Amino acid sequence: MRASNCETCMNYEYDEEYEYYVCIKNLDEDEMYRFVKGEFSDCPYYQYGDEYQIVRKQM
Repeated sequence: MRASNCETCMNYEYDEEYEYYVCIKNLDEDEMYRFVKGEFSDCPYYQYGDEYQIVRKQM
């Protein structure tokens, strides 16, 4: 089972127009329903969003 903590996912970004965080992946209707209900525990699009990972590799 893949991790799905949206707060650490690269695909979870703040939308300034709506003023809240959104998943930027194109979810189908069933996936969106599970995402909104908080039941998206095995997200196939989850990518750990460690923005400092590249910097650590350069050191």
